[in-house]
Amino acid sequence: MSTPGELRYTEEHEWVAAREGGPVRVGITEYAQDQLGDVVFVDLPAVGAAVSAGEVFGEVESTKSVSELFAPVDGEVVAVNEDVSQSPELLNSDPYGEGWLVEIAPTDPASVDALLDADAYSKLIGG
Repeated sequence: MSTPGELRYTEEHEWVAAREGGPVRVGITEYAQDQLGDVVFVDLPAVGAAVSAGEVFGEVESTKSVSELFAPVDGEVVAVNEDVSQSPELLNSDPYGEGWLVEIAPTDPASVDALLDADAYSKLIGG
């Protein structure tokens, strides 16, 4: 399982890419998409939606189950990956690249530092 070192992670299997002075990009991990199986539908919030850390902001439906998506930080959704809405299988083929979900402008950018690093996430998933 791939766990890129430059990303931060949540216990709910989302990844967060922090960018200097900008919004954070959020997606689901390779582990999460592997557990889900073939993704067939993604429900994402609208641009401008307020999200709160730990609260549900969308869901991913696969041939196996439906899983909720949890916001990793407090903030506002500033971009939504429309490609994933049109082609949900991107979550399976490229979860850390083209399969990103949303970009959030965090209320407190430092809150990203409190998320799991790659080593801690690897331990969480038994890696």
